[in-house]
Parts: sequence; C-alpha cells; structure tokens
Amino acid sequence: MHAYISDLQAANACEIRFQEKLAPYTTWKIGGPADVFLIPENKEKLVETLRILHQHQVPWMVIGKGSNMLVSDKGVRGVVIKLGKMLDTLHFEDTLVYAGGAYSLIKLSVMTGKEGLTGLEFAGGIPGSVGGAVYMNAGAHSSDVSRILKQAEVLMSTGEVKILQGSDLEFAYRHSRLQREPGIVLEAVFQLEPGDRKEIAAALAANKDRRLRTQPLSAACAGSVFRNPVGTFAAKLIEEAGLKGLRVGGAEVSSLHANFIVNTGDATAEDVLTLIARIQDMILTQKGIKLVPEVLMVGEQ
Repeated sequence: MHAYISDLQAANACEIRFQEKLAPYTTWKIGGPADVFLIPENKEKLVETLRILHQHQVPWMVIGKGSNMLVSDKGVRGVVIKLGKMLDTLHFEDTLVYAGGAYSLIKLSVMTGKEGLTGLEFAGGIPGSVGGAVYMNAGAHSSDVSRILKQAEVLMSTGEVKILQGSDLEFAYRHSRLQREPGIVLEAVFQLEPGDRKEIAAALAANKDRRLRTQPLSAACAGSVFRNPVGTFAAKLIEEAGLKGLRVGGAEVSSLHANFIVNTGDATAEDVLTLIARIQDMILTQKGIKLVPEVLMVGEQ
C-alpha cells in the first residue's frame, strides 16, 4: 500500500475508493477509472487531504459537477477528489453572496434572483459548480464570472488556504490563474447589485427558454465544446460547414446546437476526441480558423 494511503487512513481524512469509474460523475457520462477516489467529509478534512498528498507529491485532480470535462477511457492515474456537501453552501450579507465551491451555478443564479440581487442572470443555464465557474471564468450572454467575483477562498496544492481577490485571478476569456496554479475553490464571494425580482426572474426565464429551445440539455453532453474565435461563434462555423449530425461511434454533433457534442448512449472519449479533430480539420480547411476546445481533457491518453 502507498504511504500516502496509510497517512490518509491514519488521519481519517476522507473516504477512499479504488478503481472508481468516473463516467457516472461527469455530465458526458464518459470516462475510465481513477486509481484512487477520495471523498473528504468536510472542509477541514479536505485541507488535510491535500496537505498529505502534497507531502507525498501525489498528482491529483478534482471533480465537482463534472461538466466541461472529458475523462480518458483509460481513466486517471493518481488521485481524484470529489467535492460534495461540505462545499455546497450559500449565505448572503447585503449585496455580497458567499457560495461554496460545490454549489450549483444554476441554483445560485435562481437563489440570488429571489433575494433581489442582479448580476448572475447570465449563469442561469450554465451547468457546473461555482468552483468550476471560477476556474474557467464561465460566461454567457456577454457577461462572465470575472465581472462579479470579489474574492475567492482557494485551497492551494500545497495545502495552504489563500484569499485571492478577483484581480489576483488573472481572468481572461475562459481562463483564470487556477489553470496554471492548481487549487480548489472553497468559497467564492460575488458582489451583486440590488435589482427588481420580477425583472431578474423574467431574464432568467428568457435565458432558460432559449437554452431549452437551442441546446440538447436532456442529452449527455458537457456544454460548449469549442471556444468562440474572435469575431464569430464556433457554433455558426460548424453549422455553416454542414457538420450538424456528424457522428463518430456514439458521439454526435448536436442537431440543436452545433457546438455541442452529445453522447448518444455508448460514446467513448476516443469517439469524442476523433470527432473534435474532424471538426477542427474541416473548419480549418473551409474557414482557415483553428477551433480551440473549451472542454478540459483529463486522464491518461
């Protein structure tokens, strides 16, 4: 047995599972097993878990809601940490909103609206957790996390907990500092503004209705696959190229939204990667534009 496993057990830091299949934990329903799958009970035990992993120099990654992520068919070598109830928290202080890293972004947009706070309407249809949204600077409808994030409490890979201001996170389009300096968002603090509850509810309903009409939300998918190139939209380019319905194995370009790839039932990560490559090749050939994936590719390739 690895020494770090013994240390985790001795510290009673988390539930430990071996060769846990990751497909059920992702919205794409794709992915092989993790060598070691850890489920810390609370924030303190999550901190202890990361300190032990750092001490033994064990590679790790984290899963929240499992959206925007493609896990390799071969799985993940090392450790996967599952975030859950210990970071599924929410409270308000006037116009400041304190949300745990595992809190649903969609639910957060609804709850802030009920409080009469505006600024999160754009997130009403974005799957995933608050932590993932900070990590990716999630956005839609001409807004994103960077515009409203005041600060974040982040557990760094060393086991140290830091308070990072929004300006510290180096936000850019679908980018944050956490993509080069790994850490786990324990809590995010959003600065919102007072708003009209009815207007906020109407905006959320309109966004939701548009997504239901234009996106395959009932299918196993991971959200938008490609980043939007400057001056245009990935979905527009893919649709104009006639690629809706293009299929590799069980992976298919959605007939509703061309920037979504759906798992029709038995798709593998290799199917998705092959389909992504074909789309990139065709768009590069036809439009001279290199599409860059937005989804995170994780695990052994």
